[in-house]
Amino acid sequence: MRAGLAQLIERQPDLAFCGEAGNPAEAFRELAQAAPDLVLADITMPGRSGLEFIKDLSAQYPDLLVLVVSMHDEAIYAERALRSGARGYIMKEAGGDNLLAAIRKVLRGEIYVSPRMAASVLDGLSARRPRGSSSPIEKLTDREFEVFRLIGQGKSTRDISELLHLSPKTVDVHRSHIKEKLGLTGATALVHRAVRWVETPGSEA
Repeated sequence: MRAGLAQLIERQPDLAFCGEAGNPAEAFRELAQAAPDLVLADITMPGRSGLEFIKDLSAQYPDLLVLVVSMHDEAIYAERALRSGARGYIMKEAGGDNLLAAIRKVLRGEIYVSPRMAASVLDGLSARRPRGSSSPIEKLTDREFEVFRLIGQGKSTRDISELLHLSPKTVDVHRSHIKEKLGLTGATALVHRAVRWVETPGSEA
């Protein structure tokens, strides 16, 4: 995937490919040398949550532009990515031409999301939207959201603690907060809700 993106960018007369990285730690090492104007990042990354990575980028490089290129449904992740500091979100299935348009738009200082997502965001800001109509999942913090997603993928507390670099006790605290916010009683109800949500992306479950 990264090789394909590199070739696509290198073929453009107004764009230049600066470097690539396989994980967040490697990315920060590359950033110090490459000094790019824009970073293409995914939500799923080895060793760290993509949302946390974007927050770290924004904190350490406030002028650096970030465009998320991901397989994950933008209806689920785009708003969180933008709140974390990204300037755009595009799904991998959008194709090369749309990706290049997104890159150029972000480099111009604009925000890029698909027309469908833009309409959804505007609808959410509309005064006509009934109060309390948003998904209860939106109540979760980004960290709780990541834990919830991993629970839905069948990960145990130990798995989640290793993937997110948290102690098992901290993961259990997040699980408790998630159950409280979603009005769930018991671990089984939490797992069922998380699995259903993962299997039906974009649902309000």
